[in-house]
Amino acid sequence: MYYQRPRFGFGAPLTPAVKNILFANGIIFLMQWLNPSINAFLSYNFGLQGYDVIYQFKIWQLFTYMFLHGGLWHIFMNMFIFWMFGTELEMQWGSREFVKYYFICGIGGGLLNIILTPTVPNYPPTVGASGAICGIMLAYALNYPNREVIVFPFPIPIKVKYLVGFMIMIAFFSTWSAQGDGIAHAAHLGGVVAGFVYLKYGHKFDLKKIKQLFEGQSQHKKTFTSGGSGYDQEKVEYYRRKIDELLDKINRVGYLKLTDEEKELLEEGSKYLREHDKADFN
Repeated sequence: MYYQRPRFGFGAPLTPAVKNILFANGIIFLMQWLNPSINAFLSYNFGLQGYDVIYQFKIWQLFTYMFLHGGLWHIFMNMFIFWMFGTELEMQWGSREFVKYYFICGIGGGLLNIILTPTVPNYPPTVGASGAICGIMLAYALNYPNREVIVFPFPIPIKVKYLVGFMIMIAFFSTWSAQGDGIAHAAHLGGVVAGFVYLKYGHKFDLKKIKQLFEGQSQHKKTFTSGGSGYDQEKVEYYRRKIDELLDKINRVGYLKLTDEEKELLEEGSKYLREHDKADFN
């Protein structure tokens, strides 16, 4: 039987968006940790508080709360999990789409948290990137369901799909039954829900769904031309065929098993087809 070694370890690459988000969270946490006055100011103005968002229009809190954390263990676990699950997704999707998805999940988590927590003045603010990271974990499980990880302190490998499924179940039941325990379960669940909706309907960001993006289109599209340059139909079909082959390979062995040439072809072909599709609808 084929056994795939657990991927996660300290050899995982640090991709640009993951590195920048880690850096931003680390710097802001140091500011919180070193100066209690700064911590109070940041938490009051930039932590997520439903009353402030709804009645005082502090909309930015839906974004800024993701960069604040409540303690060393809180930020360490969030950033460690983010690094483990985020790097390979960024390599597959590209930094721009990865960052977009990250913030969609974080904002979605914040919205559900507002809906399900009291909207009264001076209610303790919600802080942390957990909602966004739960969305990242969901995306990883959908892309690489049979990857195996070892969850400390248990030495037994577990498939990512089971780990994330258990996490979602805990978030769902805790949202309704564990209010007041200091954990933003609603934000966790909201991040998962926002991520799932975007994964299902935001086809243009997911390389695995490029095939679906074009399957429903007519096979007799006109070639787009503009100013002497344009889209050659044979080249379009070539890229479609090659991307299908590469996506099948990713499903079998994962993105990291692609050669540098295959990664470059995947990125180049995806960009070309997106531009071709956009041009056809103009």
